[in-house]
Amino acid sequence: MLDKYKSSVVYQVYVKSFCDSNGDGIGDLNGIRSKLPYIKSLGVKYIWLTPFFCSPMIDNGYDVSDYRNINPMFGTMEDCEALIREADALGIGLMFDMVFNHTSDKHEWFKKALTGDPEYMDYYIFRDEKPQNWTASFGTPAWEYVPSLGKWYLHLFATEQPDLNWENPKVREELKNVIRFWKDKGVKGFRFDVLNLISKPADFTGLPDGSAHKFCKDGRHVHEFIRELITDTGTQDMITVGEMSSTTIDNVIRYSNPKSHELSMCFSFHHMKVDYLNGNKFALMPPDMKMLHDVFKDWQEKVADGGGWNAVFWCNHDQPRVVSRFGDEGQYWKESAKMLGTFVHLLRGTPYIYQGEELGMTNAHYTSIDQYDDVEAINYYKILLQDGSTESEALNVLANRARDNSRTPMQWNDGKFAGFSDSGAWLGIPENYRTINVEAEEEDADSILNYYRELVKLRSERRIIAEGTIKFLETGNDRVLAYERELDGERLVVVCSFSGNEESVPVALDGEVLIGNYPDRAEVLRPYEAVAVMK
Repeated sequence: MLDKYKSSVVYQVYVKSFCDSNGDGIGDLNGIRSKLPYIKSLGVKYIWLTPFFCSPMIDNGYDVSDYRNINPMFGTMEDCEALIREADALGIGLMFDMVFNHTSDKHEWFKKALTGDPEYMDYYIFRDEKPQNWTASFGTPAWEYVPSLGKWYLHLFATEQPDLNWENPKVREELKNVIRFWKDKGVKGFRFDVLNLISKPADFTGLPDGSAHKFCKDGRHVHEFIRELITDTGTQDMITVGEMSSTTIDNVIRYSNPKSHELSMCFSFHHMKVDYLNGNKFALMPPDMKMLHDVFKDWQEKVADGGGWNAVFWCNHDQPRVVSRFGDEGQYWKESAKMLGTFVHLLRGTPYIYQGEELGMTNAHYTSIDQYDDVEAINYYKILLQDGSTESEALNVLANRARDNSRTPMQWNDGKFAGFSDSGAWLGIPENYRTINVEAEEEDADSILNYYRELVKLRSERRIIAEGTIKFLETGNDRVLAYERELDGERLVVVCSFSGNEESVPVALDGEVLIGNYPDRAEVLRPYEAVAVMK
């Protein structure tokens, strides 16, 4: 029997930006409840919710101070339980986001550690001497000094996000109990934040300076830690996905092969770095389309050969909007958004739709640093200025790279605040919400929204999409990507043009057109054309 998650699509909700039910300008759990019929209409089977637990919100909820209680800005435990029940009644399972690499520095465990309590100091990673000059993810030093203790603690992200010590079995048991708590409340799956960073080096001394992530990814005990977490909590039959920072294909195969008893699938991000100049997220360059092809070919074919499973995606709360990045916000906005959706949804793997992606929502195009909220954007703006960029140059980088681009409120209609709220919005809404919104696209049979519904439906109905093999095809054109799926003698050929010009058709496209973003076939590939043909 096919695992349900292989024929399903997951919809990601960034809770703070989805729907505001109480007029405070911040999305909340009851706002999500009010929009469950819309999410149901997409045909998805799961909703991944970003963290809404108690948090000081230094990193928008990814700094958790209490894993078992709800941040009052998002609602109450009763609201959460009602959301679980109502989604379940609609046949939708909720996936909660577990941030287990680190906690907030306001978590009770860390507060006790700061008193010098040896039991709780061992919940974290303290050292008497600073081992080296590592850099954390948001541009700050990764070791922080605590004068009252005379010790340094490790944080791979913000200073306020101390890393947990997974070598301590008490920590692992505490985290298992968090999973059990939410599982008992009816949660159907879990997404684990930066999970491949949880197993740190045995000895930090002697390791060189540089990015802390480089020395902590896919650590020596990571597979046994994950297997223990999943096995001991009885979540083997639930949908589980790990966010894997700079991981390898071999590790993803181990993480997601059912024989390993670890995860259902993994997020990897190599395809999201093809426009990073020299690997630097905050240095711009046009996308390297050959690299994009090669990354997808490797990760699709090799993970399949090894029996693993990918989570496939373009967008999430940490990535700029894909239509602004690999598509066209102008003349071919609709065509390019549909093409990008076609490319991902017909791949081997479980597709994830990030809220607003199904509408073709774009980057925010902010013009002042004051419009940004994210700690990473604000930190790197200062770094760019220190490194010699002008304000205009630094703002242009953020306009293309900042995580706030994906966190703008969901665009429901053309009313004030885009229907997200009736009184305000915590983050500025792009001006194009007047035309790019759910209400407008519901009324357009040819909309991006309705096209995404068809993509979701195809995966649930066509075994070849959910189960088939995959092979990438050579096109002789870096801007035209093609692949074929095969199952039981059937073949599905998918061709996608990432070009704003006409391109020659690289492979034979005779057969039944399963889906395409133009109403007919032509002798050439038109700008941003996508076509999938059954043979």
